Amino acid sequence: MRESLAMNLLKTLLFTLFVPGSVTLLVPYLLYSSDNPGLPGFLRHVKAFGAIAVVVGACIYAICAWDFVAQGKGTPAPIDPPRALVSRRLYRLIRNPMYLGVLAVLLGESLLLDSAALLIYTAVVFLGFHLFVIVYEEPRLRRRFGEEYMEYRGRVPRWFPRVGAWLSHNPDKDHEVQSHGPPSGTPEG
Repeated sequence: MRESLAMNLLKTLLFTLFVPGSVTLLVPYLLYSSDNPGLPGFLRHVKAFGAIAVVVGACIYAICAWDFVAQGKGTPAPIDPPRALVSRRLYRLIRNPMYLGVLAVLLGESLLLDSAALLIYTAVVFLGFHLFVIVYEEPRLRRRFGEEYMEYRGRVPRWFPRVGAWLSHNPDKDHEVQSHGPPSGTPEG
């Protein structure tokens, strides 16, 4: 088991370098130039929040990637997905926190670099993520995890957490692994 954890971690690191790394570093680098139009005036005043958004987004991505490896026994790569449904920590609040982490990094970069081109790119990436989730990911998760996923999907929103989710969040349950039945000693009713 230790070997598969290490192997999944290595595969996740490589995937992160090539895919989210390209989306958040390579493409923005290619899009950014000093002669591109800046952000509208009111957004220039929130430039400092860009650094916060980059750090928070990177942390969100890292937490989610770890959960895919540790709980899901897989990777974020669509060709090597988790073998178990990941539904702890940030996944208890929204179904797609990893994508939101990447978007936070991009939004932060657009603020830090005062770049309208990067802000537009961020919106295009969000649209791409949304379409990918609807057309590919959700049907695949439905087929792979069946009723477990459908129950999760009914309980947890796709992009924006419910206010009650923050208030009722129990961090002690973050360490529980999802099972396909009720915990022992729990009535099934």
